[in-house]
Amino acid sequence: MATETIDQKTLSQLVEAGAVRCAHVVGQGSGWTIAARYGLTERFLSAKRGDVRVFRKLETLVSFLRDMGINRFEVDAAGFDPNSVERTTRPDRSVALKEAHEAAAYDRLFRAQVQESLDDPRPNVSHAQVQKDMAARKAALRRKIARAGAKS
Repeated sequence: MATETIDQKTLSQLVEAGAVRCAHVVGQGSGWTIAARYGLTERFLSAKRGDVRVFRKLETLVSFLRDMGINRFEVDAAGFDPNSVERTTRPDRSVALKEAHEAAAYDRLFRAQVQESLDDPRPNVSHAQVQKDMAARKAALRRKIARAGAKS
């Protein structure tokens, strides 16, 4: 397999310019890669990490190619083995997905609390009144602390 790659943005620009002569879908292990031929050059699509991008499902790859504007391509399934144990893990994606789920859960909780407050039938309390009440509470607490310090 060629080691030279092309990024998605560049490939997209070449497709738009009509420079891509053909695309090859190549089975490799338990996944699929894309090799694009333009001019006398053939390069494999790279992932963001820089290595060759591997699609786990052929359907996903076909959808990707169609969205890019490539509707005709050749498929080489000689190196494809659906039972291959070769599997790349992405611990960084695991952490990112966990954080996204936590953020979504917090967002749902926050929105529920805001909606509960909006639905509350009690009259609103002005900001000035809240500040006045808090100042009174702080003053009472300071007096209590001062009396407790005087007794010691």
